[in-house]
Parts: sequence; structure tokens; C-alpha cells
Amino acid sequence: MADAAQRLEDIRARIATAAVRAGRDPSDIVLLAVSKTIPAEAIAELFALGQPSFAESRQQEADAKLPSVPSGIDWHFIGHLQRNKVRKVLESFGTLHGIDSLRLAQHVSSVAGELGLRPDLYLEVNLAAEPSKHGFDPDVLRAAIVELAQLPNIQIRGLMGIPPEEKSPEAARRWFADLRKLRDDLALQSGAALAGLSMGMSGDFQIAIEEGSTIVRIGSALFGKRSYQES
Repeated sequence: MADAAQRLEDIRARIATAAVRAGRDPSDIVLLAVSKTIPAEAIAELFALGQPSFAESRQQEADAKLPSVPSGIDWHFIGHLQRNKVRKVLESFGTLHGIDSLRLAQHVSSVAGELGLRPDLYLEVNLAAEPSKHGFDPDVLRAAIVELAQLPNIQIRGLMGIPPEEKSPEAARRWFADLRKLRDDLALQSGAALAGLSMGMSGDFQIAIEEGSTIVRIGSALFGKRSYQES
């Protein structure tokens, strides 16, 4: 537990440093522990150390782990969400980060209404139009934002994005700044608050915070390097 405590303390300190450097309150930034491939025991350990928010990206893996972890965890789903998995995901996760189309948001709203839920949603943006990534094209999102903001049974909190892989963390700054500007433009256009920005991971989260991130998604820096290949 000592190693986990040290890693958590280090990440929190780095978050605070970046926030202060940007003139922000560190308490405004959510540390989201990305626990995909991580066993339930390690999740419980970090939760016992005071880390409340965790994220999974595969519904089947989450189903196997969630019964074995403590209650009271703030669960986020950050993976690509398929329509046929929406009901199962909504039963376990209060926040969804990978909403990448109007059609998917409409379906989530419909299913949430049937379940009597009102999940928080982050709209995923494909910042660099990369074929390998999911997400709204910015122009498509501009055309849909008013309709998205008016959907019942959901609360759109903001945007989510992953910059292209860069040679250095600093090179990601322009992508984070672009996402923040898009968020601001959409908020003005739609009248929705859209206060949230889910951006920044283990290698670049301090830069993301400097550019306005409100949620940083940290996996390897908290749990160590994962020994698996993405499917």
C-alpha cells in the first residue's frame, strides 16, 4: 500500500502544481483513475487511500470486477460505447465520456429515461480527424449541439478529447487549447453550461490542466505500465 500511496500523493501534487501555475484551484480538477486491466484488489486499495473516481473502458471487464470492489466509487465509462451495450453500461456507470454521435446520445437519453436515470455525458471530439479514433467532427458537433443540449434524461457536462500522439507532451498543448476553444464556442452557441473538459492522461495531464482540463484520466502513472496490447 505504501507504493500506491506514494504514487497517488505524487499525482495529486503534480495536479496542484499545474493548477496553481495556471491560476486555478486544484480542487476544481477531478483525478480519474483509469483501472482497465487492473484487478479489483488494486482498485480497492486506491479507494481506501481516498481516491473516489475510477474509469473503465470495457463493459464486459467492468461487469467482472465491479461486484468485487467497494460500494461508493464514482464510476466513469471512457471507452467507445456501442448502442447494444448502453443499457448495461448505464446500470453501473454514472458518467459516460465517449459519446461520439447525435444518434448515440439520443439512444442513451432514451434508455436512461426507461431506467429512471440521468447520467452525465462528455461529447468525444476527434481533434485531428484521425481515422483510427472515434469522436465528433467539430463541424458536425457545431451543427448538432443545440439538439444535443435539449435531449431529456441526460446532462451534457462538456467535451472529451485525446490529442494525436506527439513527440513531446508540450506538443499536445495546441490540441488541448483547440478543444477548450471549441467548448467555449459551443457553450455560447447552445446556451448550455458545458463546464467540463475531460482531457489529459499520464504523459500530458499537467499541460492539459494548464489549458483548462477539469478531468484528467490517469492510468499508468497510478498503477504502473500495463502488460497488454490494445485490441
